[in-house]
Formats: sequence, C-alpha cells, structure tokens
Amino acid sequence: MATPEAIMKHYESDPDEDPWVRAKPAPAPVKVVPYDPAWPARYGELEARIRQALGPAALDVEHMGSTAVPGLAAKPVIDIDLTVADPVREDAYVPALEAIGYVLALREPSWHQHRLLQRDEPSVNLHVFGPDCPENIRHRMFRDWLRGHDEDRDRYAQAKQAAAGGVMQVMVYNKRKEATLRQIYERMFRAAGFL
Repeated sequence: MATPEAIMKHYESDPDEDPWVRAKPAPAPVKVVPYDPAWPARYGELEARIRQALGPAALDVEHMGSTAVPGLAAKPVIDIDLTVADPVREDAYVPALEAIGYVLALREPSWHQHRLLQRDEPSVNLHVFGPDCPENIRHRMFRDWLRGHDEDRDRYAQAKQAAAGGVMQVMVYNKRKEATLRQIYERMFRAAGFL
C-alpha cells in the first residue's frame, strides 16, 4: 500500500530519461475550454471500450483530470487512469488498446513505470499504472477534492486559463500552473492528515 510520503511526492522527470516512444510532438497551442457536460458520457463510452478490449487485464479504469470535475474548465482531452497488474508487461495491454485506436506515446520507468497511450478522436490521454500506485491515488484524491471544494476548483480554473495564454507546449502550461496546484495539494494533504 502506498504511504502518505509516496503519495505527497511531487514528480520530477529524470533528465537522463527520454520518455518518447515516437518523435516528440510538434508544439501546438494549449487550449482551455469551459466545462462540457458531455465529457462524462464520452468517458463512459471510452471506459466501456477499454474494458471490453482488455477484459480482466483492466484491474481498474477511472475518469481523472479536469474533465472529470463538473464545472471545471479544461483542455478538451479526456484523462483516464488504467490500472494493470504490471505496466512493464506491455504485451498484456498495448496490442489490445492499439486495436481500438490508442497509440503508445510515453514510457516513463522512473515515474512508477508510467505508460501513456493517446487517441486523437476523441482526444484521450490514457495513463497506465500498476496496483496501489501512489500517483494514481494522488490523481483520485485531487479529482475528489476539486469535486467537493468549489473555491479550489475555481482557483485552479483561473490558474489554468492564465497558464494557457499563448503557450505552445503542455510542459510549459503545467509549469505555469504549478504553484496554484501545489497550494491546493497542500490543503488536500493537510485535510487527509498527511501533514
């Protein structure tokens, strides 16, 4: 089981690790749009296809990220966390996901063996982690915190809108909103009794 310390740890990428499975994508404008009430239904369809494709290999599938928080502005990309027995064993899940339109984009051994598969239409980031992964727990906690704390949801929405202005790379966008994100995480971790 993941410890509070592991859940609270902010990820810093390994500078020696090249995570891109294919070429790094070309810069494109980061767009944050108002909440779309169709996102949960879109997620539901995606989840059903993932579960059908993977069967028992899909230990858990959850809607994460900003599109999972009612009322929160977001990039129009559905984030999904998929739990599999062992992300390293790509043969157990990647071919089945490729068959339904996903492409393996990132392989990050230094970050809980994270794998990222993407799909263009609808736009999806499918994050693959193993059981009891601290990052998956952290994602779930943050989603649920924003669902139950309107002030932090709105604060995060403002930070996202400001961060997206004129930005051409998601990593720059993420860095720009990091201070607000970490303030919210600190409140969330205190409320959970971690601090």
